[in-house]
Amino acid sequence: MSKRFSKIALTMILAGLVLMFFSASPAVAADDEGAQASAAENAGFLTTDGARKLGGAIGAGLSVVGGGAGIGRVGASAVEAIARQPEAAGNISTAMIITAAMIEGATLFAVVVGLLAVL
Repeated sequence: MSKRFSKIALTMILAGLVLMFFSASPAVAADDEGAQASAAENAGFLTTDGARKLGGAIGAGLSVVGGGAGIGRVGASAVEAIARQPEAAGNISTAMIITAAMIEGATLFAVVVGLLAVL
């Protein structure tokens, strides 16, 4: 990863944090006490529902990134092993496909759990 890409990614993360924590909450003018209590409850920067959705979305995204990294490492190791011992290519490919399917299954389960938290 280049330094330029790292700086852009860090800037985007910081901008997202600034927008998330320092966003202005709308001013609500209410006449009765029930509406004032409701407005006071929603005045925070992150409600319980919002935290649940944010956590689920972040969890689903991280699980996809982890699964992709795991499958990439398995594929790279399998290609390297086949290059060292071409006669064992069939056994290595079979083991690689089974391992990648296990990683993909766990990743899919994590994404579904994260998305259920969002919904």
